[in-house]
Amino acid sequence: MTEVVVAGAGVIGLSVAWRAAQRGLSVAVVDEAPGAGASYAAAGMLAPVTEAAYGEERLLALCRASLERYPAFVAEVTAASGVDVALRTTGTLLVGFDADDMLALDELHQFQRELGLDAERLAAREARRHEPSLTPRLRGGLYVRGDHSVDPRLLHAALLRAAQSCGVQVVRARIDSLCADGNRATGLRLADGRELSADSIVLALGACSASLPGVPPLPVRPVKGQILRLRGADGLLNGTVRALVRGRQVYLVPYAGDGLVLGATVEEKGFDATVTAGAVHELLRDAIEVVPGVSELELVETLARWRPGTPDNAPLLGASPLPGLVLATGHYRNGVLLAPVTGDAMAALLADGALPEEAAPFVADRFER
Repeated sequence: MTEVVVAGAGVIGLSVAWRAAQRGLSVAVVDEAPGAGASYAAAGMLAPVTEAAYGEERLLALCRASLERYPAFVAEVTAASGVDVALRTTGTLLVGFDADDMLALDELHQFQRELGLDAERLAAREARRHEPSLTPRLRGGLYVRGDHSVDPRLLHAALLRAAQSCGVQVVRARIDSLCADGNRATGLRLADGRELSADSIVLALGACSASLPGVPPLPVRPVKGQILRLRGADGLLNGTVRALVRGRQVYLVPYAGDGLVLGATVEEKGFDATVTAGAVHELLRDAIEVVPGVSELELVETLARWRPGTPDNAPLLGASPLPGLVLATGHYRNGVLLAPVTGDAMAALLADGALPEEAAPFVADRFER
């Protein structure tokens, strides 16, 4: 019998499996199509400061702790896999277009300063010195030198190889349900009838976590996001650009030499996989308003996936209401960013029986309390 079975082989599931195997545990990870979920659609922003929000200070602390681990995490996974995950450390620029946009940026900047975060207020001309391709019609911005990005598809490929190199068994199969014996989780039942038994089962199915039969009720829901990928952007942007365009949000993230990701909608529409003409139009319209050169790029991919949302936008980490079932889900917008700290925390819990201090505020029963 395997000691740990991880349900889900996205960036989070593989990070947990890899770290647990490094701690000497026997690990299997199960997924019908590893990396085809939210990991496949993610833009790869590592942006805790840019995304800082009132009421989410504990989440911000967890995100910053994970970002601090990213250089070493990337170096280790690259060495283990031979895959360069394209960590980009040129910072993030957040810009606005009208008076209301700038008021929102000023309020964000004040909040960032209250928390001691590194963010620099820029006039429009200074913002365009950072990113010359920006439109001259913008009003100003914020520059966060410590908010970075990574290519999530390359990161997933690297984590898959790294996990396998540590002895993690990858089972490519559809999960039918969670198995339980009395009041304890005992394994996973697969669609082909097989059962994989384990001492601990880690639930890392993202937005699908709460809908797996046999799992106790969890406050995880799908939040739809539509995202676009374009080609031909070599030299267009140095780093990530996030924009408020008369109140609407859009981001542009360069990747893979000449690639550019545009995103993303936020829609409470359940597991709707439809890519809509309206969303594509709005994302392109706003991106072109921010960077006019986007209009000359080739549109190569449109897709929709689901973020695993929770009531407070923070992950569920640690023990579940069902003994034997461990939670590593609900990461919402921050799955790629939180991969290092989640992998470390879950490995510590599985190997030593204790959740590290930085993960303790994110246990599932916080909503009951």
